Amino acid sequence: MGEFSHIPVLLNECVDNLEIKTDGIYVDGTVGGGGHSGAILRKLGEGGLLIGIDRDAEAIEAAGIELNSVLRETKSKARFELVHDNYVNMVEICRERGIGGVDGILLDIGVSSHQFDSAERGFSYRFDAPLDMRMDRGDRLTAADVVNKYSERELSDIIFRYGEERWAKRIAEFIVQRRKKAPIETTFQLVDVIKGAIPKGARSDGGHPAKRTFQAIRIEVNGELDVLSNVIMGAVEMLKPSGVMEIITFHSLEEGIVKKLFKKAENPCECPPEFPVCVCGKKPLGRMITKHAIVASPEELEANPRAASAKLRIFKRF
Repeated sequence: MGEFSHIPVLLNECVDNLEIKTDGIYVDGTVGGGGHSGAILRKLGEGGLLIGIDRDAEAIEAAGIELNSVLRETKSKARFELVHDNYVNMVEICRERGIGGVDGILLDIGVSSHQFDSAERGFSYRFDAPLDMRMDRGDRLTAADVVNKYSERELSDIIFRYGEERWAKRIAEFIVQRRKKAPIETTFQLVDVIKGAIPKGARSDGGHPAKRTFQAIRIEVNGELDVLSNVIMGAVEMLKPSGVMEIITFHSLEEGIVKKLFKKAENPCECPPEFPVCVCGKKPLGRMITKHAIVASPEELEANPRAASAKLRIFKRF
């Protein structure tokens, strides 16, 4: 494994709003290189526990190095445990360890800088590499499978829905035409197809012409939106009183899911609006303490331009 380089976004905002207790239990569901987790671990004392989860085995290895370094530096007696798994399973992961409630949860959704910058992972249109895009290399579905095996309708739907790409139908058509001659096996081959599908006059809109299609395929390969949708309510319910859940998103689809489900946790009543009083019995779990998402400061953006699209939303349990 090469050096796992990833700058944690909105680091101070995340740590400050977690209101970390020295003997608390915290879960970082997307531990990455350990940037956010390291900052949390620094505030934990004896009795404190950090559980770091990641789908990427390389991230788990890098986080172990970083977190052990933090413990040596601070001479802390806090504990941490790293789990190679999908964060959608965090409630079960905690229960298996006898943990029924936690004081804080952090999710930093999306692809890490290390994954983008590792050419062989196939996440980026900047490098020529096999079409992979798996966050967990043990998963079966790859980007090549999506590109070469999905129907034209399926491809069009995915690229439009997950990539919000106006040329989705045309891109899907061009992909199917191209793969009839030979499988599309590399990122650059896919980029060529996308460039051919998007009219020349429209290629300058919104950055690199392949950006939205690559995003869509990556989301499909990793089931990212389904995972996010399926974890939030269970994670909120696992919070102890006054516990905090923080989620950093990087595009509108993710943020929409977070906002919707945090609001549902804030007001879970399912009674028809014409009912004068609630009869369903579902009570609010807490409140979303970010009326507007927290974004990176100008100083952070200057140091880390990749933080430009990051948005942090926070939910606090009653």
